[in-house]
Amino acid sequence: MDWGHLLFKFSGRINRAKFWLAALVYFVINVVLAIIGYATDQSAAFQAVNGMIDIVIFISGLAVGIKRLHDRNKSGWYLLLFYVVPGVLIVAAIGTYMAMEDGALVSAVLGFASFAIGVWAFVELACLRGTVGPNVYGPDPIEPAMVRTAA
Repeated sequence: MDWGHLLFKFSGRINRAKFWLAALVYFVINVVLAIIGYATDQSAAFQAVNGMIDIVIFISGLAVGIKRLHDRNKSGWYLLLFYVVPGVLIVAAIGTYMAMEDGALVSAVLGFASFAIGVWAFVELACLRGTVGPNVYGPDPIEPAMVRTAA
């Protein structure tokens, strides 16, 4: 397996298994960093290194998400919808709740919309199978022989 391609290239396609493998790598890195942070009492040097690692993980997460969307035959621009819009909706919900006397209903609707987009993103990226066969973004990451035996 080419880890560099999986984690840092923005072109091509990856299947669900590789998406979950990347998620596991991110999880393990975060657990190790949490343990080191606890052991070092969140020293300034640790926080600087942790910040740099967070930037690398963010860029890698974008690459993995884009390739997963490519496997679903969708543009990588969907990540803006999946990553940015829920955050904007939550900020708007909090601002509405704080600014308006009767803003609870509007805040609830905005919060629900944010949650719904998050669920859609999870299903799209982590649960649904990619398109069978080649698409605009490249060949099927699951070999045709494996597809025939599974069917």
